[in-house]
Amino acid sequence: MNKEKLLTLIQSPYITEKSSAAGELNQVVFKVALSANKLEIKKAVEQLFDVKVESVTTATQKGKTKRNKFGIYKRSNFKKAFVSLKEGSEIQFEGIN
Repeated sequence: MNKEKLLTLIQSPYITEKSSAAGELNQVVFKVALSANKLEIKKAVEQLFDVKVESVTTATQKGKTKRNKFGIYKRSNFKKAFVSLKEGSEIQFEGIN
């Protein structure tokens, strides 16, 4: 897998209250491309962050239909990846722009 695809596969860390609680279980949550599969996500995280990945679970979040004074619109769908890290592996997001 080339470096360019790795950089476009993982879009950003997904930080919410629930994902912060998953951090205690040695899990990290990422927003990934809709076309990404579990094996590609595992390889990308291992190569980009230099950690060992135990397992990957994915969930596709459907976009909500919203309404404002201009009419109705739909937010786009996205995929979340719950990455379980092996013991001793850790990813720090502080200081990353």
